[in-house]
Amino acid sequence: MAYKNKKQLSPQEKIKRKRYLHATLITCVIAVMIGSTLHVIKLGSIRMDDMRNLATYNLKEEQKRIRAAGEDITIQERHEHSSVSSTSYDAAAIERLLSREQWADVETMVKIPAGPFIMGTNLERADIQDKPQHTVTLPTYYLDKYLVTNAQYAKFIYNTHHRPPLSWKNGRIPNGEKMHPVTMVTWYDAKEYCKWDGKRLPSEAEFEKASRGTDGRRWPWGNVMDPKNVNTYYDVGSATDVGAFPTGVSPYGAMDMAGNVDEWVDSDFLPYQGSNAPSEIFKGKVAVQDNAQDQALKISDQVNVKTHYKVLRGGSWKGDPFSTSSFHRNFAFANYASDFYGFRCASDSPAKGR
Repeated sequence: MAYKNKKQLSPQEKIKRKRYLHATLITCVIAVMIGSTLHVIKLGSIRMDDMRNLATYNLKEEQKRIRAAGEDITIQERHEHSSVSSTSYDAAAIERLLSREQWADVETMVKIPAGPFIMGTNLERADIQDKPQHTVTLPTYYLDKYLVTNAQYAKFIYNTHHRPPLSWKNGRIPNGEKMHPVTMVTWYDAKEYCKWDGKRLPSEAEFEKASRGTDGRRWPWGNVMDPKNVNTYYDVGSATDVGAFPTGVSPYGAMDMAGNVDEWVDSDFLPYQGSNAPSEIFKGKVAVQDNAQDQALKISDQVNVKTHYKVLRGGSWKGDPFSTSSFHRNFAFANYASDFYGFRCASDSPAKGR
């Protein structure tokens, strides 16, 4: 039987081969790791593209979408810089929008008597800007029973030649929305309307008292969330006619003080006395993109500006139920508008309106 002679390796050669095998193994492991990383990055890129496609849309399809506030802000900026067009209604057509009884009803104001009330909250899970609970005393004032409707805003546009809301196509109220609260209005639009109507925007203290009364209740109707009383959390999927939830009425007879649409008030978003909230949350911030790469990736930095936010109250059809709490404070820049921002007016006397 023949045997093949095997060459014996020296200790130095064995060490050299072992090092070579180790290096080969390490190289293979690194190659696998690099390949896996590139695969994950590719999957992540595909996922980001999918998310962007879901989060954005063609402006021609805007009426088919439920939009976020950020999307509305961008569209509104373009609208404000476009040419101003007045409503296509004449005086007679505006009067025909509502019956005589409806006009009288939407122009009703409720009386809020003078005295103290509980403002804010000490609830542990409440947002920190809503704290602390404190007592505020107000003189007698009057508040619109309802949010300002599209029909009322049409009268304002006709008389002042103000720019119609973005949601009105060709200067006309969308079908079936005459009694909806007017939306896509900025704080400036709201303030100008109230001034034209011989009134003013309420302060956030005035809004809160009218909403919750003097017993510190959480919602206009009491301390237990009841979906039958409020249009919120996409339950309907849009704004509704003012007064459509009569069981949600406030102690003073004001409707839709919770839900339907957030309401502009006159107040700046500032901390309450004794607040432990970080000062940073009350500072106005704008998104800034410094370079083309940030723009491509839709990445931005939040930069402080000197302008204060304005307060919005009441919660909306898009928000969660707990954001409709009477003490909850939302906020936005005064030039922002959205399809869930509206308003109502206040007065020191029982103004009749126009």
